[in-house]
Amino acid sequence: MTESTGTTDLGAEDRKIVTLARSARARNGVPEGAAVRDETGRTYVAGTVELESLKLSALRTAVAMAVASGAKSLEAAAVVSEADAPSDEDRAAVRDLGGAGTPVLLAGPDGQLRLSVTAG
Repeated sequence: MTESTGTTDLGAEDRKIVTLARSARARNGVPEGAAVRDETGRTYVAGTVELESLKLSALRTAVAMAVASGAKSLEAAAVVSEADAPSDEDRAAVRDLGGAGTPVLLAGPDGQLRLSVTAG
């Protein structure tokens, strides 16, 4: 795992998905917001799903949205959360579509990058 401090360490496209993830979290009042970028540059944004019959993290929801929309791969993923690290299940979902080397960015609710790891 590689730790990082602040979104200034990120390129413009990665800052964009962190911002989108943060916006989804705030707009929907959910514990997490996430965004993924596919191989064509399209982004998919989601929040935590908490239904009685269906519970999905924001990142797994964003990956599912990408797959359902025809994405063949992922370039990067971001999640905004109070968590200390992306869950193993979230990293596995990103890995399934993007491969082991796909970056997974974790930012706090303030949008500051806390951690950058690979899906592997």
